[in-house]
Amino acid sequence: MANYIYLFLKGIAMGAANVIPGVSGGTIAFVTGIYTEFIDSLKAFDLTALKLALRFEIRALLKHVNFAFLFPLFLGVAVSLFSLGKLLDWLFSDYPILVWSFFFGLILASVYYVSENIRKRTAPVYITFVLGTVAALALALLKPAEENPAFLYVAICGVVAVCSMILPGLSGSFVLILMGNYQLVMLQAVPDLNLQVIFPFAIGGGIGFIVLSRAISYLLHHYHDTTLSALTGFILGSLAVIWPWKEEVFLVDDAGELLLKDGESIVQGYQWYAPSLSNSGTWIAIALMVLGVLSVILLEKTAKSR
Repeated sequence: MANYIYLFLKGIAMGAANVIPGVSGGTIAFVTGIYTEFIDSLKAFDLTALKLALRFEIRALLKHVNFAFLFPLFLGVAVSLFSLGKLLDWLFSDYPILVWSFFFGLILASVYYVSENIRKRTAPVYITFVLGTVAALALALLKPAEENPAFLYVAICGVVAVCSMILPGLSGSFVLILMGNYQLVMLQAVPDLNLQVIFPFAIGGGIGFIVLSRAISYLLHHYHDTTLSALTGFILGSLAVIWPWKEEVFLVDDAGELLLKDGESIVQGYQWYAPSLSNSGTWIAIALMVLGVLSVILLEKTAKSR
């Protein structure tokens, strides 16, 4: 029971990370020591699992898909997604710098701990690290699309977002921002149980889980160090998105007037700036950043002790 509770809490942490733009649930899974088992468990949803289900061999099916591991983990993710969406929406509206600072510390520490798992640091490892970093930085500079509630587009969002949710350093929520549907899915549909949006997103997400989990599992087992170095680069590059001191840049027309979508301004990117050290709020943000780093250190030590 203690182990199930522990997995449930890890699921809550992964769900919270997936709600926040710039933070990856895959990073949390990696830091807490469950990433490889998580990916291999997702890969188990294959033809063998389908045959067992059709023959109603429930016990064999649950064992094959590692149900004892996935159930408490996904239960925690679900609880987190449905309960924290509104809270995080409020926190980001009223205390954006403080929230971003805490998660910046989380991801900064994650870079070190993920890189620790690389066994041999060869030239291909360094090259893939640089490529991963550049790719994440390039994503940070892309302009977000407009919101689109069409069934097919929401399903595609599900495929892409879920793929990024299980990649350490690549935030599913940030990908949803780039695709224009972050507010529609994470802040409106999920907390309000809007099935018209959740259903196509879940279909796409299921496809993404099945396809990408098999690809990552293959890469981790056959190209362990280069795969980890690329993922570490993704995490490092994602820090550009999470930098606390930034201002939203809104989309304007040729006349310089703000373009609106359903009465709200459309974010097209961010403008970063350095904080003022004479401001007391800056030191509070830095303290939260340090707290984020210490949280990851504690998680890592707990995972190793277990």
